[in-house]
Amino acid sequence: MTQGANYLYYGDNLQVLREHVRDESVDLIYLDPPFNSNANYNILFRSPEGHNSDAQIEAFEDTWHWNDTAEQAFDEVARSGNTKAFDLLNAMRGFLGDNDMMAYLAMMAVRLLELHRVLKPTGSLYLHCDPTASHYLKLLLDGVFGADRFQNEITWKRTTTHSDSKTWSRVSDIILFYSKSKIFTWNTPREPHTEEYIASKYRSDDGDGRGAYHLDNMTSPNPRPNMMYDWNGFPFPPMGWRYQRETMQRLDEEGRIWYPTDAAGNLDPSRRPRLKRYLNEMAGGVMGSIWSDISPLNSQAQERLGYPTQKPLALLDRIIAASSNEGDVVLDPFCGCGTAIHAAEKLHRRWIGIDVTHLAITLIEKRMKDAFPGIAMRVEGTPKDLTAAIDLAARDKYQFQWWACSLVDAHPYGGKKKGADGGVDGIIYFKPDGRRTEKALVSVKGGDNVDVKMIRDLHSAMEREKAPIGIFICKGLPTKPMRTEAAAVGVLNSEVTGKTHPRLQILTLAELFQGKKPDIPWVDASVLKSARREDRSEQGKLL
Repeated sequence: MTQGANYLYYGDNLQVLREHVRDESVDLIYLDPPFNSNANYNILFRSPEGHNSDAQIEAFEDTWHWNDTAEQAFDEVARSGNTKAFDLLNAMRGFLGDNDMMAYLAMMAVRLLELHRVLKPTGSLYLHCDPTASHYLKLLLDGVFGADRFQNEITWKRTTTHSDSKTWSRVSDIILFYSKSKIFTWNTPREPHTEEYIASKYRSDDGDGRGAYHLDNMTSPNPRPNMMYDWNGFPFPPMGWRYQRETMQRLDEEGRIWYPTDAAGNLDPSRRPRLKRYLNEMAGGVMGSIWSDISPLNSQAQERLGYPTQKPLALLDRIIAASSNEGDVVLDPFCGCGTAIHAAEKLHRRWIGIDVTHLAITLIEKRMKDAFPGIAMRVEGTPKDLTAAIDLAARDKYQFQWWACSLVDAHPYGGKKKGADGGVDGIIYFKPDGRRTEKALVSVKGGDNVDVKMIRDLHSAMEREKAPIGIFICKGLPTKPMRTEAAAVGVLNSEVTGKTHPRLQILTLAELFQGKKPDIPWVDASVLKSARREDRSEQGKLL
C-alpha cells in the first residue's frame, strides 16, 4: 500500500488484506459484514442490464453455507497460531454444527485475524452487526484481540418499533468496539446540551455578547488553609475559596465573577461571589453507549443510494471522529456503498475500501467523485467474473491489459509501463523442445469493436520480434475475417508434443472465464529427461 493514497479494491477482502495491506498500517477499522439468513444478498447489486454479478453470487453463497470454502477458512484459523481464537471457533462448531451460521463465523474468524494484523498498536476496530450473530462475534473478537481489549458494546437504535412484531420489536444494532492495545486513539465525544437543560440552567445573560451563563459555586469542598483569604471585601468561606488568589484576580479581570448586591445595588458580603460559566464554553457530558439520536435513512434521505443496508453518514462520522485523527488510515473491508470511506474523506482521513463486486466499487467511485470533485483515489484489484472484467476495461485500459495478461500467465510487456507498446501487452516464455526458450506475444483489446487490422498488427509484431506464437485477447467478438487472417499465419509443429499449435490464436474474455487457455507447447526440461529415460528402458526390453 502506498502512503498517502486512497484505495478501492475489487476482490475478496481476505486476499486483498494479505496481498496489499501491510502489518500495523491501519489506524481504524469499521466493518459491517452482512448476516441475515432470510435475506437474498445476491440482488443487492445488479448490472445495468439487470444481471447479477457471478462473483457476488459465489461470494455470498460461500458465506452462507458450510462447504469447502468454509472448511478451508476453519482450517486456516487452526493453522494461524492463535490458539484462543481457534479454541473458541472449534467450540462453536461443536455447538452449532456445520450450518450457515458456522460458515459465517469461520469466514469472519480468518478475516478478523488479518484485520488484527494490519491494525496499528494504537488502533481500534468497530464491528457492526445485528443481534442474530453479535454474541458469537464478540466471543471471536475476545479470542483474536483478547477479552481485556474489549472497550464498549454500543447499541444503535436504527429504526422505530414495528406494529406487526410478534415479540419485543427489534429496533437496534450492536457495534462492538475493541482496541489492539491498552493505549489507543480516543477523542472524547460529547453530547450536546438539551433544550430543557439549557432553559433550566442557563438563564442569565448580561447582554455583552458572551451569551447565556449559569452561576457556579466558588467555595472549596475541603479545608484549604492557603485558600482562606478575603476577596474584594468578601470573607472567605469556612473551607476557603476554590481558587488561588492569582486565579481569582484573573477571573475578576475577565469579568467571570458575579458579585451579589443588596436592594440598593451595593455589594452584599453576607452572600458569596459565584463563577459565571458560559454556555458556549461548556462541553456536554461524555457520550454514552446507547445511541438513539442518529436516525436511519428513510426513502427521502438525500444521501440514500438505494443500498438496502446503507448506514447514515452521521453514524460513521461519530465513530471516525472519536477513534482516529486527521491523516490516519481508515479501512472498511466490506465497504458496500462506501459510507465509511465517505466519512473518512470528509474528516480528512486516508482510507482503504474493499468489496467483492465491481458494481459496488462503481457506485462508491461515483459517490466519492460527486461528493469530492477532484478527489485522488485509485481503483485496483482483480475482476472475478466477466461483468467485472468488462467494467475494468471501461475504467482503466492499462489495469485491464495487465489483468488480462495474468489470465494467460504472461509477463506485462515493459514491466507495466504505460505508453506505446508496439501492439504487444505481454510475453509468455516457453520451451517448445525443453531447451530453447521462445516467446509468445500477447495483445489485449478491451474495446467493444475489434477488426482484422489488429490481427495484422500482432502478426507484424511477431515477425519483428521473431516470436513463433501470438495470442490475441479481446472483449468483443472476433469477426470472420479476423479468424481467417489468424488461420493464415499457419501452425507451429512441435516434435516433442507431437502436435500442431496455431501460431496466431484468438481468445475472448468469455472463453478465458470458461477455462480456455492458449495452445502453447509447454515442455518442462525435467519431464523431457524423464521421458527420454523411459524411452531407453523400453528399448532395452525390446532388445
